[in-house]
Order: sequence, then structure tokens, then C-alpha cells
Amino acid sequence: MAAYLIVNVDVKDPQRYREYVAAVPPTLVKYGGRFLVRGGRAERLEGTVEPKRLVIIEFPDADTARAWWNSDDYAAPKALRQATAVTDLVLVEGV
Repeated sequence: MAAYLIVNVDVKDPQRYREYVAAVPPTLVKYGGRFLVRGGRAERLEGTVEPKRLVIIEFPDADTARAWWNSDDYAAPKALRQATAVTDLVLVEGV
């Protein structure tokens, strides 16, 4: 079953964050990940979540998504993201 990372990113250092944006796509390839949403205008219609930079990444399944998130391939970009932004990241299975 497909799995999705739903990410809300509050970028604190836009200049360095651009390095992260450039580094991520190659890390997704061997895990079958692909962007469905990457940035763009977001608007809250209900609730209390304040959308910042929203990203949705599709993976073949949850185990593969976890493997990517914990991989050596993604370790350096993840550290850069964590240094330049505050992130909420949720893994959800779906169709």
C-alpha cells in the first residue's frame, strides 16, 4: 500500500534551505519516492494548523518511506533541514 510523508516546514534560513531543496531529489530515487506537492500556496480552511511550506512525498509503502528517512543517503540533507527549519512530518498509509 502506498505511503505518504506529509510535511509542514517553517523555513527559518531560506538561503541555506535552498541547499536542502536541491539535495533531496537524488536521495528519493532508489526508494521510489516522488513529490506530489512541493511548496506552493497553502490555505487553512479549518482547524488550527498554520500551513507554511507543505510537501507531500509518495513512497511505494511505509517501510520504504521509513528506510529513506533513516538512510545514509538522506542523513546530510535531513541535518541541513533540521538546522534551517522547524518541521512537522507525518507518515500516513493510503491509496
